[in-house]
This record gives sequence, structure tokens and C-alpha cells, in this order.
Amino acid sequence: VFKGGIMKTHLTDTKDHLKEELNDPYFKELYELDKVKTDIAKKIIEYRIKHRLSQKELAKKIKISQQQISHIEEGDFSNFLTIQKVLLAIGYKIKSIVVGHLSPSEMKAVKTHAY
Repeated sequence: VFKGGIMKTHLTDTKDHLKEELNDPYFKELYELDKVKTDIAKKIIEYRIKHRLSQKELAKKIKISQQQISHIEEGDFSNFLTIQKVLLAIGYKIKSIVVGHLSPSEMKAVKTHAY
């Protein structure tokens, strides 16, 4: 802790800012998706560490490229099938994906954001 509680104040400001941003349905949806992506990446990294595998060794075991493992661990999820293949190989599965319609207020919020 820094003198004068500077660090605590900064953390409080950050938490307050996040809480405020989460009121925006568009931001909240992207934030939740990012949390899932982070969780998936952590599981893959933890598996590699536990089994003392490099990205290259894991990739070879799954029959994908080292670059694909690297991208996934960095949160680049451009290929869902590859993510699923990696998770199955390390003993995980995606339980469910739910796609639903946006409410009118959510749709309005989304339309206010630039694509």
C-alpha cells in the first residue's frame, strides 16, 4: 500500500468505473465473453504447465500448429472448431452456448456503439 492510500483510491476508482460500464448491455456482453475466453486460455496454459508441455509439443499432440496454440492462449478465438479440439484434447468441453435475442433496450444500446 502506498502512502496516502493512493493505490487503494486508484483501485476503488477502477472498480467503480467497471461497475458503471457494466450497466451498458453491449459492454457487459463483451466483458462476459472476454471472461470466458480468459478462462479457456488459462485452462490450456495450466494444462501445459502441469504436463510440462511447450506450445509446440501440445500442438503436435493435437495435430494443430504452435501458432494456433499461441493465438488461443492470447485470447484470439478466430476458429471455434480449433478451440473445441484443444479443449477436448486436454479433458474439457464447452458445456453450452446459448444464443438469444436482444431485448429492445439491449438492441438500442448495441446500436449506439460503432462497429
